[in-house]
Amino acid sequence: MTQPPTEHPRIVVHPPALDGSRRVTEDEVTLGVASHLDDVIEILRMADLDRIEVEDSNLVEWLGGGPEDWPGLSEPEP
Repeated sequence: MTQPPTEHPRIVVHPPALDGSRRVTEDEVTLGVASHLDDVIEILRMADLDRIEVEDSNLVEWLGGGPEDWPGLSEPEP
């Protein structure tokens, strides 16, 4: 007997907003808003999706740039 395919969540990290933050959704549900990669990891952990490799998984779709793209957010000049 053939097993049905395992359903995986569709995680999307949306393009940066004007302040550089990025919305994180699972299907049509907003999980949270991230200001950097660590936030994305924490949002997925809180949603019990921490088994997903955020930077390397094909389960995470990055729109408007990848995990290293957080425009508008930088350290202040000393």
